[in-house]
Amino acid sequence: MINPVNKRHLDKLEKYVYEKICKDELDVVQLFERLNVYANLKSISQYAKDNKLSYNGVKKHRKIIKLFGCKFVADND
Repeated sequence: MINPVNKRHLDKLEKYVYEKICKDELDVVQLFERLNVYANLKSISQYAKDNKLSYNGVKKHRKIIKLFGCKFVADND
């Protein structure tokens, strides 16, 4: 559950992004590229390869999220 303070921040951020996209002042692809630095998302296979782990081991023992119809390992601790 998101606490009320964080929800307000998310609402402000969403409003800002929406306004900038509508004015063509923000490119969505560039936004996702920059956010990936913080999220550190990798496909299951790439994460397994980078960490010398099995695909099934990663799939069963790591936090997997689905984004845009694709599965990623969320390794942002």
